Amino acid sequence: MRTDTNPVESVFDRLEALLPFVSKPIQYVGGELNSTVKEWDFAGPDTVRWALMYPDAYEVGVPNQGTMILYEVLNERPDALAERTYAVWPDLEKLMREHDVPQFTVDAHRPVGAFDVLGLSFSTELGYTNMLTALDLGKIPLLAADRTVDDPIVLAGGHAAFNPEPVADFIDAAVIGDGEQAVGLVTDVIREWKTEGRPGGRPELLFRLARTGGVYIPSLYDVDYLPDGRIQKVAPNRSGVPWRVGKHTVMDLDEWPYPKQPLVPVAESVHERMSVEIFRGCTRGCRFCQAGMITRPVRERSIEGIGQMVDAGLKATGFEEVGLLSLSSADHSEIAEVTKQLADRYEGTNTGLSLPSTRVDAFNIDLAQELSRGGRRSGLTFAPEGGSERIRKVINKMVTEDDLVRTVAAAYGAGWRQVKLYFMCGLPTETDEDVLQIAELAKRVIQTGREVSGSKDIRCTVSIGGFVPKPHTPFQWVGQTAPEVVDARLAKLRDAIRSDKRYGKAIGFRYHDGKPGQVEGLLSRGDRRIGRVIRAVWEDGGRFDGWSEHFSYDRWMACAEQALRDLPVDVAWYTTREREETEVLPWDHLDSGLDKDWLWEDWQDALAEDEVEDCRWTPCFDCGVCPQMNTEIQIGPTGRSLIPLTLTTSPTAVALTRPSSPAEALAEAEAAALAAEPVR
Repeated sequence: MRTDTNPVESVFDRLEALLPFVSKPIQYVGGELNSTVKEWDFAGPDTVRWALMYPDAYEVGVPNQGTMILYEVLNERPDALAERTYAVWPDLEKLMREHDVPQFTVDAHRPVGAFDVLGLSFSTELGYTNMLTALDLGKIPLLAADRTVDDPIVLAGGHAAFNPEPVADFIDAAVIGDGEQAVGLVTDVIREWKTEGRPGGRPELLFRLARTGGVYIPSLYDVDYLPDGRIQKVAPNRSGVPWRVGKHTVMDLDEWPYPKQPLVPVAESVHERMSVEIFRGCTRGCRFCQAGMITRPVRERSIEGIGQMVDAGLKATGFEEVGLLSLSSADHSEIAEVTKQLADRYEGTNTGLSLPSTRVDAFNIDLAQELSRGGRRSGLTFAPEGGSERIRKVINKMVTEDDLVRTVAAAYGAGWRQVKLYFMCGLPTETDEDVLQIAELAKRVIQTGREVSGSKDIRCTVSIGGFVPKPHTPFQWVGQTAPEVVDARLAKLRDAIRSDKRYGKAIGFRYHDGKPGQVEGLLSRGDRRIGRVIRAVWEDGGRFDGWSEHFSYDRWMACAEQALRDLPVDVAWYTTREREETEVLPWDHLDSGLDKDWLWEDWQDALAEDEVEDCRWTPCFDCGVCPQMNTEIQIGPTGRSLIPLTLTTSPTAVALTRPSSPAEALAEAEAAALAAEPVR
């Protein structure tokens, strides 16, 4: 937080000289369509300046919806600016250190250390070492306790921030939940403090943030431990600091139609599309799913709001694919109307629609046909998650084998030739037989596909991920399956698939071994003592741990053994150990709205193999979110429509504009018919 009024100079001249010597240099140059560069002091010396970081490579970070939304929300404010920064690859990191080039933003190439806030969005814990690289390159002290009033506030958000304790030594603050309003709250507090002349320095600013009740400041809480390593209590160390910090929940998504002008990457990225979040939250109750639990309640965007965002986003970007996003997009109460009317509108253009996340029991061929009407028919992906019906009851994934077979039979019969099935290995109470049932299910899928299509040209890919217990879920007490057990089960499954001469060649098999999952488990349920492990791994060269070519299990285990040697805890204590109901968990003082007693009861239901219905369509199950967060489920159907629609390239291609009167509608339709301007 600079105190002088001199503008912060761009480091691009120094950076540019290094780019010929690194891979993919274009990812560092910025200048994306719809990016924003503001003058440093455009609102005066009290401008609140944010550097937003997705702690992964540009190609992963630039299409991230959360970061993109906050970037736009902040830059719309008259008193704030926001720029973006991403993790730099090791080749550039080495050169930056040699030539004293600091961590920079890709928008104006300003040093990250000059900003008021460095806001990091963690969708996975495996980005923690990249955060330390950015801090070190940015000349920001690694430890929050060593920072001065001139250093940025390092603030964590995203799903991993629901347990920020492993990085408590490195961050100044954390925000849990939705960020749109939260960044406004933080900006208001910082601006007021700066306007007053920064009274009390950094400690006073942190106290003011904590006092809001919506920003967690780790340094204002002390953790006491029992002799056996368990937590005795977590308590504020200053009067006026709340005992629990609540999550932020945005209600009425139509009031937050972001991003309005999505970024268009200048380099290849993992998602080459514009995306619209059609609803937020999920109450299906899958017990393994942290995202579904912590984003409750369900809040749908209206069909009109979706249409307007699609229209604006396509015009602003020129993308040819629209992703309709949510945790389970086909669960939107008006998904049939949304997809049909969008398909109607863009028929005759090159625009395609996709639902990146679809449940077996929410899928139907009519929906799939609408999505592929633009001529694009990619493979279909479904996620039964568990191989046997028993294990699916344990995890509350209410999909039977017959449900899945009926769905894929309809797809193969309608012309699809490829489906992908996603499962997890290492689920609670899982046995070898549960995993081997995956092979039997895949064989039945191929057999059914051949029967309904009359062709042997049928493929099924089985993709396996390792289960990691997460905070704020019914499985937060579970002992994680050891990596060697996961690997042994996967080897048996691979052999079972390959040994079948009738179906084996038609079934693809992709999996990750159990080792990365154990490290993720260590970080996801760790406490403050894990910070020393993270730092040791980083100092030993750990970078980009979410990338298989950079991840080193041996490094993590060696560093953990060394860092924890004087403590009554080890990796197994954090991962494979079962927790008791009364144990104080590292994240108990962070309020996701979910009642801890309800989570424990749901864990007991899992052990009893009892399923729980979706509370969208049944009486409340008292999870606690709505009364504790003062929120409510917001779902349709609304009965509204995207009509009236104006014609574009053909009588069946329609635009999502909404004339204010019938006369205007007629005039616009006539004008559109004459102009026949194509939609990009």
